[in-house]
Amino acid sequence: MSTAANGNDSKKFKGDLRGPGVPSRVIHIRKLPNDISEAEVISLGLPFGDITNLLMLKAKNQAFLEMHSEEAAQNMVGYYSTVMPIIRNHLVYVQFSNHKELKTDNSPNQERAQAALRALTTSQVDPAMAQSTVLRVVVENLVYPVTLDALCQIFSKFGTVLRIIVFTKNSQFQALLQYADGAAAQAAKLSLDGQNIYNGCCTLRISFSKLTSLNVKYNNEKSRDFTRPDLPTGDSQPSMEHPGMASAFNPGIISAGPYGATHGFQPAFTLQPAMSSHYPGLVPALPGSLASLGLPGPPRLGYHLAGVSVLLVSNLNPERVSPHCLFVLFGVYGDVMRVKILFNKKENALVQMADCTQAQLAMSHLSGQQLHGKSLRITPSKHSSVQLPREGHEDQGLTKDYSSSPLHRFKKPGSKNYSNIFPPSATLHLSNIPPSVVEDDLKMLFSTSGALVQAFKFFQKDHKMALIQMGSVEEAIESLIEFHNHDLGENHHLRVSFSKSSI
Repeated sequence: MSTAANGNDSKKFKGDLRGPGVPSRVIHIRKLPNDISEAEVISLGLPFGDITNLLMLKAKNQAFLEMHSEEAAQNMVGYYSTVMPIIRNHLVYVQFSNHKELKTDNSPNQERAQAALRALTTSQVDPAMAQSTVLRVVVENLVYPVTLDALCQIFSKFGTVLRIIVFTKNSQFQALLQYADGAAAQAAKLSLDGQNIYNGCCTLRISFSKLTSLNVKYNNEKSRDFTRPDLPTGDSQPSMEHPGMASAFNPGIISAGPYGATHGFQPAFTLQPAMSSHYPGLVPALPGSLASLGLPGPPRLGYHLAGVSVLLVSNLNPERVSPHCLFVLFGVYGDVMRVKILFNKKENALVQMADCTQAQLAMSHLSGQQLHGKSLRITPSKHSSVQLPREGHEDQGLTKDYSSSPLHRFKKPGSKNYSNIFPPSATLHLSNIPPSVVEDDLKMLFSTSGALVQAFKFFQKDHKMALIQMGSVEEAIESLIEFHNHDLGENHHLRVSFSKSSI
């Protein structure tokens, strides 16, 4: 078959009927509803990056999206491999296409698809709000309770959420949510505005806030600063320095939960606030429809929305994987407490993160990525913690406790690392480089593992930092594992993370 998918004769075009294979910029989407719109297909891909082409095969309930880069496509397929997208109660299948590019013709169907693509991608960035990182979220038709943790879970898919405040104003449940960057806020607004959290209810209405930043003084069920885990819980009465919000926190308007007492939810159905939670059921099934739960009533909420901080990692290479390797890789997205490689199934491991949000970040960024020649599969574990072997029981070093490791990236309150969490990419960000180390030293170091160094650049204003571009995302992942914390001499240990920029 040709490497280019052609839309000239969509009735004869058979599409890709094989399983997910070699990564490609082109994504094949199957089992779409009959009345699927171009905008709904496009919204599946927008959170992961720019879309350069679209081919609709409505007669076959299929579509093809061409992403701007293979990395964006890998992130998209990886995410939807752990969270199956649902559009209007249809389970939709997302996989790599065996085509490397899309070619579309001038037929009316394809012209309509191209027009929708132009309209949505140009509207993606609103110039007036290009730098705005704070969203105002109103939840209408609040049939079931919505918590701060639930909103964090939904909005974290689009980028790093730094702070959230929830409140009731004019008898409406509302939230202010601050992202690390404006692009994430743009993508979240575009994809989530008007969607339902549950079937037929809890509708999200999203706009940009005039606030440029949120000031959070307490970490509790009504306010949270994820960059400051050291904040006190306070008296559950979040403090806002913006005078316009003062009325939101009048005593009596807000009950013990983040929604008003007038909604009549019994305490038995209230979700227990946690520092952060991962809700397997509440990850947005896809931007086009969040209603993946179809809950019949509040009693099921507590079961579906349990926090998960332990991940099951499968399809590992048993010959090469080690607890340290998983500690370093998953440590890019949170502080890893413990790692256990299963004794009888060494292609499987359990990774315990410090909290549920970090577990979700690791799962959404690393699922589907290649490690040691195999594609990672990551799902929430049924275990609440990783057990250490009993004293006197040797497990061949397959279980490691990292809870007091000095290499944790996020233990320092307000750490800049919270704002620098990016998906795996071929370009790595290097920091803590001593003055005596030059470009050739670093290029030679990263070549010792057999990887290809394609480009290198010191930061112009600060030679303690640099970018290094490897031959592939997989090479970059393995280089990060090998050289993060590498001793460069002069009491400098190299810091390695994924970069959002390329050289």
